[in-house]
Amino acid sequence: MERIRLEEVTVKLIEKAKPIKCGTFSATSLQQRYLATGDFGGNLHIWNLEAPEIPVYSVKGHKEIINTIDGVGGLGIGEGAPEIVTGSRDGTVKVWDPRQKDDPVANMEPVQGENKRDCWTVAFGNAYNQEERVVCAGYDNGDIKLFDLRNMSLRWETNIKNGVCSVEFDRKDISMNKLVATSLEGKFHVFDMRTQHPTKGFASVSEKAHKSTVWQVRHLPQNRELFLTAGGAGGLHLWKYEYPIQRSKKDSEGVEMGVAGSVSLLQNVTLSTQPISSLDWSPDKRGLCICSSFDQMVRVLIVTKLHKI
Repeated sequence: MERIRLEEVTVKLIEKAKPIKCGTFSATSLQQRYLATGDFGGNLHIWNLEAPEIPVYSVKGHKEIINTIDGVGGLGIGEGAPEIVTGSRDGTVKVWDPRQKDDPVANMEPVQGENKRDCWTVAFGNAYNQEERVVCAGYDNGDIKLFDLRNMSLRWETNIKNGVCSVEFDRKDISMNKLVATSLEGKFHVFDMRTQHPTKGFASVSEKAHKSTVWQVRHLPQNRELFLTAGGAGGLHLWKYEYPIQRSKKDSEGVEMGVAGSVSLLQNVTLSTQPISSLDWSPDKRGLCICSSFDQMVRVLIVTKLHKI
């Protein structure tokens, strides 16, 4: 991994009344490039950055801070209508259609009497046609829940014993293939999402990645078997997933169940003494990535020789 030094960067500062916790461009077109944000007051806003004084869409989405946000149907990624999903400290996960004012199109919340858990991360997936779409959510107690938006049901849930910091499908716009979930205590889990067993769920493999919290995971857009994890000790690790010879097998009762593959570390680098809190790849330039950290630095990096892997 090499670092690029940018000598001149034009920055436009936009201040708002409430601090912004998360944001995404994933529900907008390439032409509009509207930014959807969640703030500490539980508000969901969509901004035209060319005229950022007043949001083009605004709703009081949650009772407490919006921790996490994702989008689908924008930027040419994912079939179907553009939608936004938000997760909050109030325990709810909500899906929004920017064309529909005030009310979410889906609201996933704990049943009456169930403890409300802090939702830390959300991700869209399975958006390979106009009807299919799922949302995966990770919570502070280690719960991972997969919501089927077509049937409006909880499709699967598991617990990885530590708070879930980040979840991401290897691709949003294909039939579910793999899901990576990162956690506190330095572990991440890779789930094979192709075969769901009625009782055992999805097969998975886990790896101790960092000596601290794994804050983020991002798959390389040009090769879904490669992904980066960002750690609380200021490091980035590049991983490769290897599929098993057979991705499914029959259990003792003849029911299909998944078989997990393996992961190997390709490269790692330490960039800071502080946690790396966000991370993204360029969809256009293979290997170009950007990350931010608690030392208030934004770093642009290039990962070379990825085409040879």
